[in-house]
Amino acid sequence: MSAVPRDPAREGATAPAHWIGGAWEPVSEPRAQLADPSHVVRSANPAHPSETVWMGLCDPEAADRAVAAARAAWRAWRDAGFEARKATLLAWQSVTQRNVERIARCITREMGKTLAESRLEAKALGEKVAVTLDPLSQSRVSGYEVTISQTRRGVCTFRPHGVMAVIAPFNFPAHLANGHFVPALLAGNAVVLKPSERTPAVGQLLAELSAEAGFPPGVFNVVQGGAATAARLVAHPDVDGILFTGSWPVGRRILEANIDRPGRIVALEMGGSNAAIVCADCDLRQAVIECARASFATTGQRCTCTRRIVVHSSIADRFMAALGRAASTLVVGPGDAAEPVFMGPIVSEGAMHAALQFQRDRARAGGRVVLPSARLDREGWFVTPGIIEVDRFSRETDHEVFAPIVQVAVADSDADLVEQANATDFGLAASVFTQDRSRWVRMSRDLRAGCINWNTGTAGASSKLPFGGLGLSGNHRPAAAFSVDYCAYPVAHMEESGTAAPVPEGMLWKDSWTA
Repeated sequence: MSAVPRDPAREGATAPAHWIGGAWEPVSEPRAQLADPSHVVRSANPAHPSETVWMGLCDPEAADRAVAAARAAWRAWRDAGFEARKATLLAWQSVTQRNVERIARCITREMGKTLAESRLEAKALGEKVAVTLDPLSQSRVSGYEVTISQTRRGVCTFRPHGVMAVIAPFNFPAHLANGHFVPALLAGNAVVLKPSERTPAVGQLLAELSAEAGFPPGVFNVVQGGAATAARLVAHPDVDGILFTGSWPVGRRILEANIDRPGRIVALEMGGSNAAIVCADCDLRQAVIECARASFATTGQRCTCTRRIVVHSSIADRFMAALGRAASTLVVGPGDAAEPVFMGPIVSEGAMHAALQFQRDRARAGGRVVLPSARLDREGWFVTPGIIEVDRFSRETDHEVFAPIVQVAVADSDADLVEQANATDFGLAASVFTQDRSRWVRMSRDLRAGCINWNTGTAGASSKLPFGGLGLSGNHRPAAAFSVDYCAYPVAHMEESGTAAPVPEGMLWKDSWTA
């Protein structure tokens, strides 16, 4: 393995680089007079924005070199066989388990989430290997045979697509990237990962750990860059599949770039405007704590965060008072603070301004700001939790905000609770809080979402279950336990062992012709 590049200006620091074909390719330092601003990638510590974590001038053409390296490597990786690939993934599992703290601190420094959350994310890398190897997951892509006749059998096998592009998000920069590329690699694909331009250092660390795990050159590549690099990658003619986690506007551009490639697998996971239904008969303590947790976890930057709460009118006042008190107690501070912190900073200055603008827009539209989200008077992009009461949720006024702001509306019936919960073009997650199981079953049948929970919040998911959504949240390519589905495709074979092919009606045949 080639030596990890080091930054001469910072002792012990890694220099910005791509990982292509089993070798480090340095990323040049931006020079103001030469650099195309759209190609400059800089990540900053959200708690200390003056601290640059990673910066480089990223040529989009690096995507071409990464795809070429993956294309050159993938057949040998496929032909190595399942057991050889499994052994490499188990080595990856071991390497990530040994480096949990290092991974976690890199995530917190670059993305801002609390160390407690980052450690859970880092531990999930190795756990994903175990989930992917589990017989329950592998049974989804296991071949089978059927008898067609005495001399003919039918066989179904599964094949890798070839070269898979993974476009990763910033909010779970290690876990969600890993969630795509582990099953893709195990199936026999080669991978080109493009980390989010907000978290390139995490992506580079994944490349470094992949080399330590012994991935063959070209099987796993990491190319850095912004929108231009991503656009080049998802439209590349030598890419066989695109695995994306991010926003709907970017997902739409990916679909548009591939409208003339119906055979290319495109798996999209794109966030949501998730609703929690709070029924009159709920356990109020459980509902308030879980709604507060799910609304503001990861500073509201999970695609499964609760964005909208619909509460029955008979308990609305009590629920709102308790939710406001709980939210106002949440500790906001640096993710690596010594004292317990619930929320770290939001990821960027732009995200912070967008959150506060969303609150102003909702207020102008008639929303009542019950608990204002505000910027903290300190260094860093810190905002406090916000709660906005609205008269009613409607599809026309629905808008996803990736921030710690939740909206609350009231309903007078079970039917209206469900109707308002469904008043969105998204369909990722929903929760129902009720002590009546029959009510939960009835409501869950009518909710349009891919993840529907009972008496627990929308935020959080199990890797042992499918993960994905409907509408603007996804295109029916669920990840997690079902991620193996989009990493291989079925091939049908009919195999004939006999030699007595019947002569079809309308054909003349003499055996002497082949004697």
